[in-house]
Amino acid sequence: MTNMIERAGLCVDARLAELVEDEVLGPLGRDAGEFWRGFAELLARFAPRNAALLEKRDSLQAQIDAWHDERRGQPHDAHAYASFLEQIGYLVPEPGDFRIETENVDVEIARLAGPQLVVPILNARFLLNAANARWGSLYDAFYGTDALDAAPAKPGGYDAERGAAVIARGRQFLDDTLPLVDQSWADLADEKDGQLADESQWVGHTDKGLLFRNNGLHIEVVFDRDHPVGRGDKAGIADIVIEAALTTIADCEDSVAAVDGEDKWLAYRNWLGIIRGDLSESFDKGGKVLTRTLNGDKSYTDRDGTTRTLPGRSLMFVRNVGHLMTSPAIRLADGSEIPEGIMDAVFTAAIGALDVEGHGRFGNSREGSIYIVKPKMHGPEECAFANDLFDAVEDLLGLERHTIKVGVMDEERRTSANLAACIHAVRNRIVFINTGFLDRTGDEIHTAMRAGPMMRKGAMKGAQWLKAYEARNVAIGLRHGLSGKAQIGKGMWAAPDLMGQMMAEKIGHLRAGANTAWVPSPTAATLHALHYHAENVFEIQKDLPEPPGLDALLTIPLADGANWSEAEITEELDNNCQGLLGYVVRWIDAGIGCSKVPDIDDVGLMEDRATLRISSQHIANWLMHGVVSKDQVMQSLMRMAAKVDAQNAGDPGYRPLIGNEDGPAFSAARDLIFKGAEQPSGYTEPLLHHWRQVAKAQ
Repeated sequence: MTNMIERAGLCVDARLAELVEDEVLGPLGRDAGEFWRGFAELLARFAPRNAALLEKRDSLQAQIDAWHDERRGQPHDAHAYASFLEQIGYLVPEPGDFRIETENVDVEIARLAGPQLVVPILNARFLLNAANARWGSLYDAFYGTDALDAAPAKPGGYDAERGAAVIARGRQFLDDTLPLVDQSWADLADEKDGQLADESQWVGHTDKGLLFRNNGLHIEVVFDRDHPVGRGDKAGIADIVIEAALTTIADCEDSVAAVDGEDKWLAYRNWLGIIRGDLSESFDKGGKVLTRTLNGDKSYTDRDGTTRTLPGRSLMFVRNVGHLMTSPAIRLADGSEIPEGIMDAVFTAAIGALDVEGHGRFGNSREGSIYIVKPKMHGPEECAFANDLFDAVEDLLGLERHTIKVGVMDEERRTSANLAACIHAVRNRIVFINTGFLDRTGDEIHTAMRAGPMMRKGAMKGAQWLKAYEARNVAIGLRHGLSGKAQIGKGMWAAPDLMGQMMAEKIGHLRAGANTAWVPSPTAATLHALHYHAENVFEIQKDLPEPPGLDALLTIPLADGANWSEAEITEELDNNCQGLLGYVVRWIDAGIGCSKVPDIDDVGLMEDRATLRISSQHIANWLMHGVVSKDQVMQSLMRMAAKVDAQNAGDPGYRPLIGNEDGPAFSAARDLIFKGAEQPSGYTEPLLHHWRQVAKAQ
């Protein structure tokens, strides 16, 4: 049983209270009693508003459901639909011309373009790896992945043939990015040889070699003839180290399974370790215990002989949870749980204040800002609520107004349809907007659940609404002044083992105008960084067309006239059930919120709750409209449970699904489907939290 203590009428997890009081408020010089009293007052103001916003979500959804029910069997009338959405307040008037007014934004966000990592905050090792991914070895990234178009490395130590192919590819990158006058990098004899075509690209010397810059990103060419690679290299080049993950999001939301005070304590402790600069993690690798810590900065001597430094770590955001869930980590006097999003705002900002006030070993924001990503907000009212909440948090912590910056995840239909108004609501603190296929599609399905059966999940990627969504997000962001002040991001590359395919396809995110995009690993960040050398995003942004109209965005992805065969229906059902079970069993039984999960074809994909939302909502939709029956779904769940068990057979801690159909994991999967239509906005968290708590109690 969690030990709870009283603070200003609140019942607080004891370890959480100790962490905040001793390790945050103490160093900040804040009075603990005053903090808790202010927090209780803040809850009294904002918890009822939070609840009212959730009630409005439900009210709007009930009206949309009724509208579709009344027209069942009739052709969809797009004009009448849009008029109806305006009438009920789902669509709001566009704000007038405006530009965002955010100030004190770090260069990594405002004026540079590069990869972004998202990492589960509960896993300290992954968190450290991501934070340290600011710099990455291009040689290592090519040697160990299929991004290099050459024969795979032979087992049994270093493969010289593979190494030669890596070196050749590295020279090609240098020739493309840092061209020399009448010479190739492959012809150099040493570090003093050759002349840059553009001398301004040379930045200076590091202790290991030469430092260059292209499109704002740094490249270090390492010369070392004592190194195993440099020893056999004509010029003595041992590696090419490039600036990679400019920013990282430490995630408290979709990629973690945090359901109680113990989990929240760990999340905040890890965030504290990142901000304070002392996070470390020891682990066994090959029989040796290794300890990982945060990297220091990179020193260099500029062309004038002055010693300078570059950041050695990603600039860190923290993603809070959305408005929906509550947490048992803190309870009100009546025993009810407080909104988890409010708790996250206060606690992550309080920890961030340590950075603002100079208590960190390295420092995060050089502009004195705290960067919080806020997901799963529905429309401008909810964005305005977040803005007011951050005002109140700043007042509680004694921070200057707009110290807290906000990233708005454009992943809900009501936000997409009212994006300009959402940006306007946070115009003084916004630093980020982002599109995401999975959550956005899950909300698309749930919002129009009763309109009819949806097209197959794979076909959604070519749907009219999705194309409009991706284009409108960038164009609306640019129209309101985000370029040069904020990030416009695109979603995750989910297949960490398919780096060759990523290199062929993900450059499309830059060409669509995104100055950042999500990647699943530090290695992927290193490779994706090459795209930002090949394309100047800020120049691309100047020539993008105006956004598509709202009609295209509101086009419902119905499977009009589809006549699927039984084989096609079974294929779709099995695909959804396999992905759902493969993820849920780890979330519920192991508390793993994000991991590489094999899909139905045994391809490892990075999955989080967004994947679960789209799969469960899609099956719920087909059930509602009679495309599949409950018996068909159960048969598919059993088939796919056997497959998932086989895929996890090598894991000694794995608890099989077959034989445990009444256990928490299988029960959660079953509920997500059969109760999917009634879940708030189609979210998976209420059911996942319930069944994870059951599993933890066993």
